[in-house]
Amino acid sequence: MSIDRPVPVPRTAVPLGISDPVESARAELKAALAAIEVKANVPRRASDAVDRTVHQVRAKARQNPSVAAAAVAGVASLVGLAVWGIVRAYTR
Repeated sequence: MSIDRPVPVPRTAVPLGISDPVESARAELKAALAAIEVKANVPRRASDAVDRTVHQVRAKARQNPSVAAAAVAGVASLVGLAVWGIVRAYTR
C-alpha cells in the first residue's frame, strides 16, 4: 500500500529531497525561525496549556459530575475562607 498524497511536513522540520544548497539553507532557516517562534511565544503556549487543562477537567467532570460538584464547592469554601480571613485581619 503506497500513499499517493504527500505527507504533511511540520513547520519546524526541513523537507527531504532538496538538492539545491540555497533552497536547503532557506528551508533550514525557515524551520529554525519557526521553532524559535514556537518556543518563544509564551502567551500562546500558556493559552494552549490552559485549553488542554480545561478540556481534561471538563472530560473528568462529564465522567463523574458529583466529584466535580464537590470540588467546586470545596474551592468556593476555600476562597470564602481566605476572603473572610483577609477581611478579619484588615479590620483588626
